[in-house]
Amino acid sequence: MNIILFGPPGAGKGTQANNLIKNFNLHKVSTGDLLRNEIENNQDSSSKIKSILEQGILVSDDVVNDLIQKILSNKKYYNRLIFDGYPRNLNQAKKLDLLLKKYDQKISCVLSLNVEKESIIKRILGRQTCTNCGEIFNKYFKAATNINHTCDPKFLIKRSDDNEKAIINRFETYLNKTLPILDFYKKQNLLHHINGMADIDQIFNKIRDIIASLETWLCK
Repeated sequence: MNIILFGPPGAGKGTQANNLIKNFNLHKVSTGDLLRNEIENNQDSSSKIKSILEQGILVSDDVVNDLIQKILSNKKYYNRLIFDGYPRNLNQAKKLDLLLKKYDQKISCVLSLNVEKESIIKRILGRQTCTNCGEIFNKYFKAATNINHTCDPKFLIKRSDDNEKAIINRFETYLNKTLPILDFYKKQNLLHHINGMADIDQIFNKIRDIIASLETWLCK
């Protein structure tokens, strides 16, 4: 089962992806994570990619598609992927279709989390990620405490691109570049809209219901 998670920056895709990983033994493919790893491991392209990310601008399709192909070609992740942040435009969506066919895989469902712009800004400005365990917290909505987070607080970081200017750029980019992809998947009867303003648990329960209703999942 392969799933695509859509939603503007800060919609909660990462949190829901982590829930899916724990409950369905899936592997998350985040282009943001892939690009940040590329920054750390590839000195030739690190400065350019870092600058683009901090401005809230999309990295070129060729760079992103190459990173995605490396994941799809790995038999370890065969039909066990959650795409978080990819595809981000129609060209990437069409390229993903070609890559999936090449590696004999398919998308089971596309989940779109709908969240208002004002809430997005507050969510992102308060977002913190633990570099040790990967958990995501928010000082406004879900603060890290001694009860829900056992790692040292020093591991909690705020991403460099989580600033208001970059947030607005990323939100506008999402509206202009990413939303048209929803029609692409709607025509394939894969698209499911979800209220991303609901509580985290309510959102995940809705996602579980969608997955349970998929014939492809029930047949596995």
